[in-house]
Amino acid sequence: MVKKLIKNSLFFLLWLSLTATAQQHKHHAALATGAAFAPDGSVVVVGVDTGKLFIQRQLANGEWGQRRLLEIGGDAVATNGDNRPKIAFGPSSELVISYTHPLAKPYTGEIRMLRSDDGGQNFSLPFTVHQDRQIITHRFDAIQFDARGDLYTFWIDKRDAEQARQAAQGNASAYDGAAIYYNIASDGGRRVSEDRKLADYSCECCRISLIAEPLEGVAALWRHVFAGSIRDHAFARVSRTQASALVRASHDDWVIRACPHHGPAVARAAEGGYHAVWFGDRKGQQRVRYGRLDADGRATDKVLELPDVRAEHPDMVSSGQRVVIAWRSFDGVNTQVSVWISEDDGRHFTLRRLQSSALDNDYPRLIESKGKIALVWRTEKEIHVTHF
Repeated sequence: MVKKLIKNSLFFLLWLSLTATAQQHKHHAALATGAAFAPDGSVVVVGVDTGKLFIQRQLANGEWGQRRLLEIGGDAVATNGDNRPKIAFGPSSELVISYTHPLAKPYTGEIRMLRSDDGGQNFSLPFTVHQDRQIITHRFDAIQFDARGDLYTFWIDKRDAEQARQAAQGNASAYDGAAIYYNIASDGGRRVSEDRKLADYSCECCRISLIAEPLEGVAALWRHVFAGSIRDHAFARVSRTQASALVRASHDDWVIRACPHHGPAVARAAEGGYHAVWFGDRKGQQRVRYGRLDADGRATDKVLELPDVRAEHPDMVSSGQRVVIAWRSFDGVNTQVSVWISEDDGRHFTLRRLQSSALDNDYPRLIESKGKIALVWRTEKEIHVTHF
């Protein structure tokens, strides 16, 4: 009993530490919003309003069109932490929206999706993406169309952890964290492959970042559980026919037996390799850091701390030589959204302060398409869009 109390007390102190640093301002769960550029260049968002899933388009004059509620039956939509609904446009008229639907048991869920073949005029009813139907963790979905028009759906999955726990007669430490699973929907997202495992031992609650590769397939970056409970980041590429071995993409050496709820972002570097941004603890310094990855996704020596010690929940996109990193920070009264912009593929950055608000708010999100970049940030009052 004493050991259990000590263990619970240590976990509570750890939770307090993470809450005070990684999540300095209360994230208003109902404001969690996904965004994308439509083929016509307009910004389209998907979010939750009074428990209902909606889609909304920004008009040419900058005003927002009417919110349209989507039919999802009795599904709830997870919006806590790194959870949010997602939206992605395919190369033709395809449009998909995904979300995590929480199930009855704690920390369980299933990945649900709506599909449109006419750019969002009409949608299918929601369907479950994965074949596994156990009441376990299938959460923190990520979606990305590749250059061929195939749709990649990734998620965090605990089927292997559950199997290991049962084999070890209920020992929860038999498997570290969760796993990364994915499937591929070809023919514009219509024909779905079997569930495929990319990696064992991922973090349980940090979002997965995906980008399309130039010819086909996607690159993925996620928080991984390396030996010794080190929660750094891993990188891999996936195509229709193969998945690369994961490589280590950050070296903060953060030993922690809990999930920071603080996922990374990855973007392509114009001159080869990748840009990455993440939150981590390096020698007691909890910071958001930017780094360069080589052509295989491995960490290089270039690592910079963002110019804001309060920075949290970063996002990043690139287009040619331009790289944009966004984050928010809280000073005790207001939340400030800032960006770091490079025009020379990450050699130099310029800091810009954007919106500030005392209202509850979502994490800032960056979107990119055909050279266009925009930041989308939702507060209790409105949805802000800044173009770069």
